[in-house]
Amino acid sequence: MVKAHRCKKLSCKEQPLDPERHGRIESLDVNSSPSLLLNIALALQHVLVLSSLCALVVETLIQEVDKDRIVAYVFFNSGISTLLQSWIGSRLPLILAPSLDFLIPALALLSAQSGTAVACRGQCTEPEEPVAPAHPIRELRGMAVVAGMVQLAVGLTGLGGFALGRCGPLVLAPLLCILGFSIYREAALFCSDHWGMAALAVVLLVILSQHQHYFLRLSVFSVCKRLSVLLSVMVTCGVCAALVRWGHVHLNSVTQIVSTKRNATFIQSRNSPHSSDFVFPNDSVPWLDFPLPAPALPLLSGKSIAAGVAGGLSSSISSPAVYVVAARLLKAPVPPAHACNRGLCVDGLGSVLSGLMGAPVGLCSSVPNACVIGLSQSGSRSTVQLAGVLLLILGVSPQLAQMLCSVPLAIHGAVLGVTYTLSVATGITYFQHADVDSGRNIFNIGFTVFMSLALPRWFRLHSSFIQTGVPSVDVFLQSLLTLPVFFVGVLAFLLEHTVSGTLPERGLVRHEGTKKILSLADQQQGYSYNPNAVYDPPPLVMKVLDLSGLRTVPFCACRSPPVEEVVVTVPEMSSLLPDKDAAVSSG
Repeated sequence: MVKAHRCKKLSCKEQPLDPERHGRIESLDVNSSPSLLLNIALALQHVLVLSSLCALVVETLIQEVDKDRIVAYVFFNSGISTLLQSWIGSRLPLILAPSLDFLIPALALLSAQSGTAVACRGQCTEPEEPVAPAHPIRELRGMAVVAGMVQLAVGLTGLGGFALGRCGPLVLAPLLCILGFSIYREAALFCSDHWGMAALAVVLLVILSQHQHYFLRLSVFSVCKRLSVLLSVMVTCGVCAALVRWGHVHLNSVTQIVSTKRNATFIQSRNSPHSSDFVFPNDSVPWLDFPLPAPALPLLSGKSIAAGVAGGLSSSISSPAVYVVAARLLKAPVPPAHACNRGLCVDGLGSVLSGLMGAPVGLCSSVPNACVIGLSQSGSRSTVQLAGVLLLILGVSPQLAQMLCSVPLAIHGAVLGVTYTLSVATGITYFQHADVDSGRNIFNIGFTVFMSLALPRWFRLHSSFIQTGVPSVDVFLQSLLTLPVFFVGVLAFLLEHTVSGTLPERGLVRHEGTKKILSLADQQQGYSYNPNAVYDPPPLVMKVLDLSGLRTVPFCACRSPPVEEVVVTVPEMSSLLPDKDAAVSSG
C-alpha cells in the first residue's frame, strides 16, 4: 500500500514535466473554426508570407513606374484563385502565389530579348529593316497565359493525379527536399541586405514558435506559436523603422541587390526607391483602383510560349509536391488523383486570369504558406478563405499593397528561409519508410539530389552554352535546365521506375484485397479524420460534376471515382465459418 501510494504521488508530480505534453498545443485541422480575432490574425500572417514571394518574383521582374499597381493585380488574382482552390480545387488550406517556377523562365525570356548580351552572344548584326521591340510586360503576360494552359492540360487529362499516385517515398523525399533547397540563394540574397535584421527576425521566429513554453503559460504560448511569423515581422519592422529614421540603417531595394550581386543584364540600373521607404510611403499611389482586364492583349511570341511551357511543366510538378507537404503537416492522407487534378486546374485558371488581367507571372500553390501550417499548427480552411478575402481588398488598393510590400528585404529573406526549411524536413521524414541501407536507394537519392542542385547551377552560370540557332528553343531549354524542381521530379521518377527493387525496399506495399501498390507512408501515418472530409468538394460542385455531360473527357479526371462495393458470395461466407466435422472431431 505504501509503494502504491508513493508511486501515485510520484506520477502526479512527474505529469507536468512530461516532455510529450508540456508545451504542446492542439492543432487546428482543416474543418476547424478558430475565433474571429485569431482567424483574422492567422489570415494576415498568410498574407505577409505571400508578400515575401511577391517581393522576390514581381519586384525582381518589374521596374516600371506602375509597379505598385501590378503588385496589387497579383494580390487580387491570388485572392480569387485561393478562394477557388479552397472551394472547388484540392480543398487544402493553400495560398496561390507566384513562385520560382515562373521567375526562372521569365528571367530567361527577358535575357533573350533582342539586343541583350545573352541573346546576341557577340554575334548580333544590324537588321536591314527596323523591328519594333516587343513589350517585355506583354511577353511576360503571354508566358503566364501559356503556363496556365499547360497546367489546365495536365489537370484535365489526369496526368498530374496519375503521376502523384505512382510517387513513392523515394520520389517524394528528394522532391520535397529540393523544393525547400531551391530558395536558399534568393533567401540569402535578401538577408544580405542587412544580416542583423535578418538574424533578429530568425531568432524571434524560432523563440516564438519553439521555446516560449518554458516561460509562458500554455494559453499565451498557444497564441504566440500560432502567430510566430506575424509577431516576428511586426517586431523586426518596428526596430527597422526606428533605426532608419535615426539614420543608423540603410536598406537596399531588390533591383540594387540583384544587379550588383548577380550581374543580371536584363535589369536596367535606375534610381529606384529604397526598401526603407516603408517609413515614408509614396503618396502618388492611389488608395482605390479596381483591377480591370489590361487594354493590350498578352503577346504570344515564340519565346514567350517556350518560357510558358517550361514554367507550366515545372509548376505542375511543384504544386502536387506542395499538396503533399500540406497533407503531411495536417496528418491527412496524400491527395487522391481527382483532388490533385482539380487543384492543377484551378492553378491553370489562376495563371490565365493573371496574364489577362495584367500580371506578369502565373500562379501555383505557395510553398512557404503551406509550411506555415507546420509552424502555426493551424490548417483551417476558413483561415485561408479569409486570407483570400484580404488579398482581394489589397488588390483594389495599391496604396495598401505598397505598404505591405515595403517590408525590408532582410525580413522577407528571413521569412522565406525559415518557412522553406519545413519542406526539407518533411521530405526527410519520407526516408524512414524505405530501406535507407539499400545500395539502390543510396545511389538513387544521392544522384538525384546532387544533379538537381549542380546542373541547374551550372546552366545558370553558362547561359551561352545552349545555342541551337532557334531563339524559342534556346529559351525553352535554358528555362527547363535551370529549374531544380523539374530536374528532381523527372530524375527521381525515372530512377524509381527503371532501377529494379523490391516493394519493401522502395517503401511500398501491395494491398491484399485490391492488389494495388500503396505507399508505406500512407499506411503508417495515423490519420485524424476521414479523407473525404478533406478533399471532396461541396455537394453542389459534386452534383455538377456528376452531370451526364461532364462524365467524359476532359472532366472525368476531376471527379471522385465511384465507391467500389465488395460483394461477398455464399461460398466465401461459408469458408469463414468453422467446419462442423472438425469441431466434432476436436470435441
